Amino acid sequence: MCGIVGAIAQRNVSPILIEGLRRLEYRGYDSAGLALVGDNGLQRRRAVGKVAALADALAASPLDSRLGIAHTRWATHGVPAERNSHPHASRTVAVVHNGIIENHEALRTRLIDAGYAFESETDTEVVAHLLQQQIDAGSSLRQALCAILPELRGAYALAVIDANSPDHLLLARKGSPLVLGVGIGEHFAASDALALLPVTNRFVYLEEGDIAELRASGYEIFTADGTMQQRPVRTSTLSPDAVDKGPYRHFMTKEIFEQPVALAQTLQGRTAHGRVLEACLGPQAEALLARVRNVHIVACGTSSHAGMVARYWFEQIARVPCQVELASEFRYRNPVIAPDTLFITISQSGETADTLEALRHARQSANVAAALVICNAPESSLVRESDIALMTHAGPERSVASTKAFTTQLMALALVMLLMARRSGAIDAEREAELVAQLEAAPRLVEDVLAQNDRIRQIAESLLTKQNALFLGRGPMWPVAMEGALKLKEVSYVHAEAYAAGELKHGPLALVDEDMPVIAVAPRGDLLDKVKSNLQEVRARGGELLVFADAEAGFRDEPGVTVFGMPHGAELTDPIVYTIPLQLLAYHVAVLKGTDVDQPRNLAKSVTVE
Repeated sequence: MCGIVGAIAQRNVSPILIEGLRRLEYRGYDSAGLALVGDNGLQRRRAVGKVAALADALAASPLDSRLGIAHTRWATHGVPAERNSHPHASRTVAVVHNGIIENHEALRTRLIDAGYAFESETDTEVVAHLLQQQIDAGSSLRQALCAILPELRGAYALAVIDANSPDHLLLARKGSPLVLGVGIGEHFAASDALALLPVTNRFVYLEEGDIAELRASGYEIFTADGTMQQRPVRTSTLSPDAVDKGPYRHFMTKEIFEQPVALAQTLQGRTAHGRVLEACLGPQAEALLARVRNVHIVACGTSSHAGMVARYWFEQIARVPCQVELASEFRYRNPVIAPDTLFITISQSGETADTLEALRHARQSANVAAALVICNAPESSLVRESDIALMTHAGPERSVASTKAFTTQLMALALVMLLMARRSGAIDAEREAELVAQLEAAPRLVEDVLAQNDRIRQIAESLLTKQNALFLGRGPMWPVAMEGALKLKEVSYVHAEAYAAGELKHGPLALVDEDMPVIAVAPRGDLLDKVKSNLQEVRARGGELLVFADAEAGFRDEPGVTVFGMPHGAELTDPIVYTIPLQLLAYHVAVLKGTDVDQPRNLAKSVTVE
């Protein structure tokens, strides 16, 4: 969840570390810090708040060094405070850490008994003292790290430096991502390759259990027992400005408006002549999918809403039984996986800890015929550990509140569903061509909604004084309503909940009055009349309605009812297209309220801890 940057070079690395932290700030922003080894030994700068505060502190008191590590934090142990900020140190050693050391309390007690003093409440500080203890006993930094790793229970990505070893930087990975940046006469490390794009486009992705030693002249990768490892060097096609806002005020707006292009990229090369190309899932897909009879989807947050939409598609169109559940619950309930199951994980980053652990747990079942991941990060852990990967090609997403990741996940899930439907015989060639045409129309329909951005901004003003909101939808539009409620609460801090519209009279109707706006998504379809009846119940109780509805759905503006006309869609495009105005609504309410849109309080982008 936190961001790590490290560098060893023949030039001052301080600017590299600060720029890397800026690019990783989406991973955590309650404090930031760096540690450098220079002529005066180990020196640290730490600051509470965003990376800008650290940059200001460094500008006021510059440090020049060719070796350093840096960190931007999202608090897990200990409140946001300078004493809890990384890097943590023990005399000559400094450490930055992403993850959780689960047995830190027992380790802390042992170290205190040995005479080590702690200044923080974090789990990470035990790592610094353990390393120092080994070094004081005569070990090199490399020997010390290999010695202590077996003692650490939990997940970690570690970057370590020692003032007595100014010519190398050590890394270790278990459960949290780390990538090396390969340069000429300099090498780098980070939680995400995006942080290093200004200095290199060549990357090595560490795997579980890897330890790496970086020197200016080169690097080695090995395991704790000293076994050398070879990992491929991959060249990124992303440019350094891929993570810039461009003309937009916030990354969230930029990413909302990128959705027509992102959706087209998800489809590109995967459909032709009215068919989904099975090759889009890779050469092994046909053999792996041959025995699939069931689908089981696990994901977290926004990605779980995409899975819930897809459940309707898999069952209604493909006629394949489909289960969907939260990854954070999956492995703790001793789940029963149906025979011949396609196990689908969904994650923007591919490093979501709960989802990754759910996949590993499912792998233990002989009933999993194949594991498929839908993801936006090709070198991520979920991609590497799955049999099949379907990349969304959404491009970098920096706003904590996910937007284009969600809609491209829906597009990817629709492609998988159509392949399953064709294989099961649930659709013929004519029906497949019709559904493929629907998907190909999605980018244009999204553009039509984005063109009405000013109208949504005006509607947002009516929600400015509201503290609560209800979202309603039926069928696959129910999880779309859930996603709309999540976006509103994430970025504007307005309490919002979503319900299947038919459940309104089973409890939530008690909340409806003039201060509780009800926001409904109502495309044309078999359930439209049911939705209309549910909304009449709201009006009868004096509730104010905001309805996103097809222009031919029969809704009209009247006192207490605001209607936003949506373009004509279809069963596969409606969940994608109706998501767009809900994203824009949440964004504009947040801007009007003055919240930090891209980095909302208490949240971080990539949830790499349980």
